[in-house]
Amino acid sequence: MMASDTADGGAVHAAFVDRRTTARRAHLWLGLLLVLVSLASLAVGASGTSLWGALIKLAQGEALTLTERVVLWDIRAPRLVMGICVGSALAVSGAVMQGLFRNPLADPGILGVTSGASLGAISIIVLGAALPAVVQSKLGAGLLPVAAFLGAWGSMLLLYRVSTRAGRTSVATMLLAGIALGALFAAFSGVLIFLADDMQLRELTFWSLGSLAGASWVKLSIAAPVIVVSVALACTLGRGLNGLALGEAAAHHMGIPVERTKTVAILAVSAATGTAVAISGGIGFIGIVVPHLLRLATGPDHRGLLVNAGLLGASLLLVADMIARVVVAPAELPIGILTALLGSPVFLWILLRKRGLVDM
Repeated sequence: MMASDTADGGAVHAAFVDRRTTARRAHLWLGLLLVLVSLASLAVGASGTSLWGALIKLAQGEALTLTERVVLWDIRAPRLVMGICVGSALAVSGAVMQGLFRNPLADPGILGVTSGASLGAISIIVLGAALPAVVQSKLGAGLLPVAAFLGAWGSMLLLYRVSTRAGRTSVATMLLAGIALGALFAAFSGVLIFLADDMQLRELTFWSLGSLAGASWVKLSIAAPVIVVSVALACTLGRGLNGLALGEAAAHHMGIPVERTKTVAILAVSAATGTAVAISGGIGFIGIVVPHLLRLATGPDHRGLLVNAGLLGASLLLVADMIARVVVAPAELPIGILTALLGSPVFLWILLRKRGLVDM
């Protein structure tokens, strides 16, 4: 009997080590994929400007034309960086939320952060003209993302206050409160949309579907540090999320600081998601699909999953952005439409696989 138990334990350990090795190898392959997709993103566009021609010119010591400098450096490069930041933020946030709630169907929007950001953005689009001229002149084009970010953080602080008692955060209360706040913010947004004129409705529609078209170095100078710090912080939660998968009591007995892990997870996801939505609008399914696919491929260990989610999420969003740029060129398709088209079939497949969970 003991020999059998030892053999079973050895097999389980070998399988765990094999999955962990697979996840580490995936770091390399997904990193290489991101590099290739990034080069393609710089090379693809409706203007016809060639990245390779520009690189050959630089190698030969020739100066780039004004068009090449503007297209490659001022348009495509910030768009590339924004795509990497937003894709990794949404995918890592989705993986953290699924680990925290122990539900593979959770996504970053489950906390109501996305709804809060949307309400902030809609408020500025519809009511922004009523703001003092000083505020409008100082913030300029940054007024919309700033309002969306403040809306996201406001919703997060309210949700955290509602779900925390005596220093302990209830995940179940947070889930229900997030749904309620999301519905409340959606109602307020609906009132503002009802008051909007035709031009504002067009802007609202394009923003709600998501796009990287507004990328600029000015936006990234504010948003990128927040996303990088938040994603890096989230990637340190692997051991804690692995423990929480067994339940909070078991995680506590394993020596994991449960409350601190939950607090850091909530703050990191709120900051990353709120900032991503603020600069790109609503982009769905990245946070649901990417973590689940990686769990199927490399296992549920969050120590490798979080890093891989960031790499794959960035790559997938860049691919969707390239398609959005060229499929109806010279116009541009909102990227949220493409992620929905690509993500919806996968999401339905996840629902069918987890039918027992959904039927409960």
